[in-house]
Amino acid sequence: MEIIRELDTLLKKVEKPARYIGGEINTVSKNPEDVKVRFAFAFPDTYEIGMSYMGMQLLYHVMNKEKDIFCERVFAPAMDMEEQMKAAGMELFTLETKTPLKEMDFVGFTLQYELSFSNIVNMLKLAGIPVLAADRSEDDPVIVVGGPCAYNPEPLADIVDVVLIGDGEELLPQITLARKEGQSKEDYLKAICMMDGVYVPAFYEPVYGADGTIAEIRKLYKGAPDTVKRAVVQDIDAAPFNTEPIVPFIETVHDRAVVETFRGCTRGCRFCQAGMIYRPVRERKPETIKSIVEKQLDSTGHEELSLLSLSTSDYSKFEELALDLMATCKERNVSLSLPSLRLDSFSFKVLEEIQGYKKSGLTFAPEAGSQRLRDVINKGITEEDIYSATRQALELGWSNIKLYFMIGHPTETFEDLDGIAEIAKKIKDINFEIKGRKGGRFNVTVSVSNFVPKAHTPFQWEAQDTEEQFIEKHNYLTKQLSVKNITFNYHDTETSSLEAVFARGDRRVGKVLLRACELGCKFDGWSEHFDAAAWKQAFEDTGVDPAFYTTRKRELDEILPWDIIDSYISKDFLKREYEKALNAATTQDCRKGCVGCGMNRIADCMPEVK
Repeated sequence: MEIIRELDTLLKKVEKPARYIGGEINTVSKNPEDVKVRFAFAFPDTYEIGMSYMGMQLLYHVMNKEKDIFCERVFAPAMDMEEQMKAAGMELFTLETKTPLKEMDFVGFTLQYELSFSNIVNMLKLAGIPVLAADRSEDDPVIVVGGPCAYNPEPLADIVDVVLIGDGEELLPQITLARKEGQSKEDYLKAICMMDGVYVPAFYEPVYGADGTIAEIRKLYKGAPDTVKRAVVQDIDAAPFNTEPIVPFIETVHDRAVVETFRGCTRGCRFCQAGMIYRPVRERKPETIKSIVEKQLDSTGHEELSLLSLSTSDYSKFEELALDLMATCKERNVSLSLPSLRLDSFSFKVLEEIQGYKKSGLTFAPEAGSQRLRDVINKGITEEDIYSATRQALELGWSNIKLYFMIGHPTETFEDLDGIAEIAKKIKDINFEIKGRKGGRFNVTVSVSNFVPKAHTPFQWEAQDTEEQFIEKHNYLTKQLSVKNITFNYHDTETSSLEAVFARGDRRVGKVLLRACELGCKFDGWSEHFDAAAWKQAFEDTGVDPAFYTTRKRELDEILPWDIIDSYISKDFLKREYEKALNAATTQDCRKGCVGCGMNRIADCMPEVK
């Protein structure tokens, strides 16, 4: 009650107080005294971003279905709120019951992007919870993390107690309910560490060689597994899905109903971590998807529906599903969003139907400027694919085309960068051919991100470009694309380098993280808050060379920090793919035949995609 009284005064002094009050439609209310375990699901960014994350909505629902668990939410307070909380001596609290975070049994952070790591440290500090696992007592919560960045958990190894690897719908409730009353934290960790998907960092110790690389990963507890196998939900159609998502009081990044149609990807882009770690493809049946859609729209009143997957139109019954959902949405006066479409003739028919005369921009992701480099990354599209799709779009009335590329790919040359400019200019020429000088407003937007090597991908051994090389390429493309009707955007180089440090870092970079947080670093994914000078100081103060993690090429036999994690994608497959990339040799989509990635150790590919 004390927090609630203080909060009433404090919220009058901050922007968007609805971020902190809870009580939204479809939130869960339980009497804390009636449950055995209290779990705080923590998103290390602001409310608007966290509430747009489908995984939080799903796991909140799954956890609260358990009668013995009360799952509550907590987000990183914005700068103004943090300032007011510190001035009032208020510790970080949950939205549902306003309970101080340090009084929860578990605090679970989702790791969606590396630049959120500083917010995890900051949130623990705001909660009055010791940051280092070794400093926490039996009365402190168990700190759990999961999500895509957990596939290299080592930068956070000294901070967290448990790392969950893989699908969480089944695993998270299991490990939460496994804590017995009166059981010591160490005995609890020993009890769960043999479960698939559970990594306990304290049970392992990296040993470094004279050159700074890892000589061995030593087990400190004999009962711990040699490698931690990822948890996999085999039947996604039978898996629980939230049909009553929370409806925020304020606008969020994605304010809509969302349904996951399938998990995984078969295309095999060599830079893409998600395409590797979410294999195999597992689909929901069309009737299951439609049922979820109808229940979500009934329970929320959302006016937009979006389908979620890595490549929406790769769903095996996409045409049937799309036509069915278009009819449902039309009946309900709900707009339909189909991201990540393969831009073929049927997709254009769908887009024409759902966008009508109000045609928003179309997005293509060639990823590289030349066919050679697209083969290196195994993108699987040609220039003819790009231009024929563009021509169809322009003939149907689209006037804004967005192109996404990534620069810094292995073997990239300036000729490949020339190809980026050539594609944008060619699309402009196609528009002129179709519409002539009186074609009206037209724009091509070229957006460029910087290649960041990721764990568990064929490029995990590859060097990242230096910041100077990225800047040179940005400047080169700026000149090449200084053309009327073409807009050029590019990603910041310093944040890309920092992302690479944590994407492939070991436990030593955890010291840098802690020092950077002491220097005030937080919200590093926000350009207005990122402090490059403070991070540089943190590296200097800790004696850690960022280049060791960014621009250094690894040997194929080097022990990598994340080798303790078995994603079920075999290292031999990743090596073969890396060597094929260096020779610009492609690998077929595994819907056309097995490519031997290793997933068949635990699951057959779906019958539809064999």
